[in-house]
Amino acid sequence: MRETVAVAGTLEDTELRRSRAPSARRRFGTRLYGLLLIAVLLSFWEVSSRLGWIVSAYWPPVSTIFAAAITQLAGGEMLTSLAATLRRAAIGYVTGAVVGVSLGILLGRSRLLRIALLPLIEIIRPIPTPAVIPPLILFLGVDDTLKIFIVSLASFFPVFTNTLAGVATIDDTLMQTARTFQTGWLRTLRCVLLPATLPAISAGLRTATSLALVVAVLAEMIAGSSGIGYYLVQMQYALRPDLMYAGVLYLAVTGYLLNRMFLILEARLIPWMGKT
Repeated sequence: MRETVAVAGTLEDTELRRSRAPSARRRFGTRLYGLLLIAVLLSFWEVSSRLGWIVSAYWPPVSTIFAAAITQLAGGEMLTSLAATLRRAAIGYVTGAVVGVSLGILLGRSRLLRIALLPLIEIIRPIPTPAVIPPLILFLGVDDTLKIFIVSLASFFPVFTNTLAGVATIDDTLMQTARTFQTGWLRTLRCVLLPATLPAISAGLRTATSLALVVAVLAEMIAGSSGIGYYLVQMQYALRPDLMYAGVLYLAVTGYLLNRMFLILEARLIPWMGKT
């Protein structure tokens, strides 16, 4: 009997590995095509610059850009600037996310709060971030407070919107069951509201992740004295396109890594998202 169970388990494992293999190969093939496209575009950039197809002081060869990026790994100013930007983006992101989730849940469960606050939020939400920066300079100055507030504001809206939508889609039977068993508000929040809305919250957090980095760089470009955004502007004025594009390359890699890290954490913390 035990031998039969062991054989059955082995057969199931074999079938499971076989079913996963084509999916893994498809993912690898998709990524390979994407990498090939990037390689082709970068090769065209290199050739067009070397052969003079595009004559411009701001079109250096890709090899020169990579060399500048590698040089900065030895502790150049670029990495210091990037670290400052990431610190501001992280603080603003966490602040905006906490406020967005909290308000999203509160407004989702309270009709009175929705009537009072939702019109104001909907009026502010469409305003472009660059248009908000100049007035805020008058009140917050050009220090870190301004950048962190701008990042918090940009991160707040996608998190709030998705959280509010997630709360609205909760099956009312779950809430009625919690009331029937006289479950307290905190336990209902922890055991019913948050698990049910986590997929929606995660979607908003992922959107806010990329927005936080973009808005932090934008704020530094407009009203900054440090950070990678300020560094890019300074390299443009100094006619150092190799360092300018190297900074853009660092931003692209950083954004990609942040997105991958978020997906890994999402798969570990919210495993039921892929089991619909």
